[in-house]
Amino acid sequence: MSLQSFTFVQAQNSTNIIQTNNSEPEIYIPPTISKEAQEILKSLTMNLPTFVTPSSDDLKGWQELNRLISPMVIEMSQPIVDSYQPNITATKLEDIHVFDVKPKDWRDNGKVLIYLHGGGYTLLDANSTLVSAVTVANSTGLRVISIDYSLAPFSKWNQTTDEVISVIQALKDQGYSLDDIAMYGDSAGGGLVAGSVLKMRDEGIGMPAALVLWSPWTDVTGIGDTYFTLRNADPFLDVELDRNSADAYANPSDQKNPYVSPVYDNFSNGFPPTLIQGGTKEMLLSDFVRLYQALDQAGIPVKLDIYEGMPHEFQILFFHNTTESNIAISKTSDFLKEYLDY
Repeated sequence: MSLQSFTFVQAQNSTNIIQTNNSEPEIYIPPTISKEAQEILKSLTMNLPTFVTPSSDDLKGWQELNRLISPMVIEMSQPIVDSYQPNITATKLEDIHVFDVKPKDWRDNGKVLIYLHGGGYTLLDANSTLVSAVTVANSTGLRVISIDYSLAPFSKWNQTTDEVISVIQALKDQGYSLDDIAMYGDSAGGGLVAGSVLKMRDEGIGMPAALVLWSPWTDVTGIGDTYFTLRNADPFLDVELDRNSADAYANPSDQKNPYVSPVYDNFSNGFPPTLIQGGTKEMLLSDFVRLYQALDQAGIPVKLDIYEGMPHEFQILFFHNTTESNIAISKTSDFLKEYLDY
C-alpha cells in the first residue's frame, strides 16, 4: 500500500511518465506493457491516498492505520470476490482464525493450498485480502485456507511463524499429508511462507509439496540493490513504511535470521519446489533475484517469473484481469498442478 502521491504528466517526447508531487524522481509507464495495464497505472498513480507511517512500536498508530486501509481494500475488492461466487467459511484451526475458501462447484481432490496475505506484517488481514484467495481458488480449483495470522508489532516473527505451523499441523491432524499441501503468499506473506517452511524443515516437521511466492519480501533489512535503484519506481511501495514495518516485525538483531529474511538460508538442507513471481518496477526485485539464486545454487527446483513494467502484487486487485495478471495466475495454477499432482 503506497504512502506516495502522484500526478500524471506528459513528457515532451510523448512518453508516459508519472511525477511525484514533491518533485521526487519520475515513474515511467512503458509502452511495452499491455494497453490496459498502462491505463490502470496512469489512473492508479493519480488517485492513491496518502497516510502517515507509524513508528515501529506505535501500537495505536498501526491499529488506526489498519482501520483506515482495510475497509478501503475490501470496498475495492468486493466486486471481484462476488463475481467468482465462492463458498467462504470463517473458522479456526488450532485456535487460529482462518478463512476456508472453496471455488464455485468445488470438488474435493484431497489437496489444499494455504495462503498468507501481504501487508508488511503490520497491515490487512485474511478478510480484507480475500480477493487473492478467491482468485487463486477459482483459477486452480483448490480449497484455499487463508490464515489470519497476528500482526506486528503485536506479534513478532517467532510467534507469527509458530501460528502458521500450528495451522499446518492441524491440517495434518485432519489427515492431510504434506505432499497434499502447497503454500502461497504475496509480499510479506511470501516471506512468511518461506520463513515458516524453513522453520518446519529445521524442526523436523517436514515441508509442503510446493510454494508460490508473489513479490515476496525475503530480506527485511532492505539492503538489496533495487531498494535503492527502484525505490521510486513502484507506486505501491514506500521505503519508510517498509523500514518501520520490518522493525515492528523483528528487532534489528533478528532481521538476518532466515526465518525472518529467508534469503540468508543456504538451503543445503532442502526446500520445496518454488515459483517466484514479480515485476520489473518492484523495489523488492533484488529479493526475488537473490532468493532464486540461493535456491538454484542449492539444486532446488525453482522458477523466477518476472513481468515487464509491473508493480508490486500486480496479479490481484488493481491489475485484475489484465494480460499480465492473467498470464501470471495461469502459470501459478500450472505450477501447483504439476507439484501437487491433481
